[in-house]
Amino acid sequence: MFKKMLYSIQIGLLFLLSCSGGADDATITEEPQEIIPTTLSLTVNISGKDTSNPNGDGSGLITCKATAINAVSYGFKIGSDAELKNATGEFNYTFTTEGLNDYVVTVFAYSSTGNTISDFKKVTVFVAEKGPQLIWSDEFNTDGAPDTSKWGYDIGNGVNGWGNGEKQYYTNRSDNVRVENGVLKIIAKKENYQGFEYTSTRLLTKGKFDFTYGRVDVRAKLPSGSGTWPAIWMLGANIDSVGWPACGEIDIMEHWGHNATKVSSATHTPSCSGGCANTSVGETTITDYATAFHIYSLEWTENELNFIIDGNIKYTYKPTVKNSSTWPYFAPQFLIINVAMGGSWFSIDPNFKESVMEIDYIKVYQ
Repeated sequence: MFKKMLYSIQIGLLFLLSCSGGADDATITEEPQEIIPTTLSLTVNISGKDTSNPNGDGSGLITCKATAINAVSYGFKIGSDAELKNATGEFNYTFTTEGLNDYVVTVFAYSSTGNTISDFKKVTVFVAEKGPQLIWSDEFNTDGAPDTSKWGYDIGNGVNGWGNGEKQYYTNRSDNVRVENGVLKIIAKKENYQGFEYTSTRLLTKGKFDFTYGRVDVRAKLPSGSGTWPAIWMLGANIDSVGWPACGEIDIMEHWGHNATKVSSATHTPSCSGGCANTSVGETTITDYATAFHIYSLEWTENELNFIIDGNIKYTYKPTVKNSSTWPYFAPQFLIINVAMGGSWFSIDPNFKESVMEIDYIKVYQ
């Protein structure tokens, strides 16, 4: 009996020892719990939306805001575009397709364990038709010499007074051209210089900027005095290869001091390059040409040239027969601004001393 009890005790001890933990036993770990975002909310506001503009103000801008419980980041998709992620839940987007269009905005909320939920909204957004875009300008905001990245100079008197019997010698001196107090000043002066009695400046964008088709706006105040001849105009960039008038000339504004209140616009082509019979040019009366700024503009399309002053069309050139002789305006042109003195058909007031053309800005749109 005693032996049986001892045997039973030994078996029990072995059993307890075999069930006790050891250093080599595997540790039991609990699987991490998935965190699922909930209560996802998306709001989409269209810029300028009101009762009068139910689809926005035409800018195409929307602002989105998403919130969700247990979310640490958000992703946004516009239609089939790539998803863009952030941690704030805020997202701005600007549509560019003109007109009224429907879009789907989708949002994803992500948890710290990578789980996600999504939602979407459909929006109808109006994008206004874009007007002409500014492609080049000079607003003359830096005092000193004109910007050399935009302007070059014709220096001298040219051959036979640039072809018009002009009496000035063009310089790039600050005596004749400078930017001052937000305006460009071209100063025509009576002085003995390089064998001539008058000096002035002729600025041009040749080799620096030219364009084909568009709108030019120039806000200017003109000089006064009999003998002055200010001009804001353009020449074909191919003038060196084809010559004048084959390159085409566009005179946005011309003014002659001896015909004080008349401002003209004109074209020069192989078919008509000045003094042509039965050909009219734009001429309008401006009495305060020298005391007030006016905006002299050109609208240049594939088929016509519109000459405009202060927003009003004054003259349109649209040939009845369009060919290379009547319409050389299919290639790039560059800008010129200058004040000439005298010409083959008019004289200069002997009492003339000095006069200034001021340019507030020049802007080119396409």
